[in-house]
Amino acid sequence: MDVVPRPNADALAFVPADRDRGLKRGHAPARALARELGRRWELPVLPLLARAAQVKPQRGLGLAERRRNVAGAFEPARASPRVVCLVDDVYTSGATAAACATELRRAGARRVEVVSFARAVR
Repeated sequence: MDVVPRPNADALAFVPADRDRGLKRGHAPARALARELGRRWELPVLPLLARAAQVKPQRGLGLAERRRNVAGAFEPARASPRVVCLVDDVYTSGATAAACATELRRAGARRVEVVSFARAVR
């Protein structure tokens, strides 16, 4: 079993769930994963990002379409620590992580690391 080492970060953040999909699922996977990692790594989990807009599902979109789709979808919810580890449940193209990292940097982060539970391979 592979183990992800504790990142050298000030805090964990998570990709905020889409409201409609979160209601359908009944949970927010990235937030739940961040909470468990925060507990294990003894790092605070902070709600640093918020959804600024609802977007269509990424499934079936190419890389350029994914990037356009999530552009402007997130915004800072508060000031960010200097080093943040962003948690997402699935990493597919990196478009969501990049959009979130941009907003974290806008909020004060100088470095953003990303950890995910799964990697989608096409």
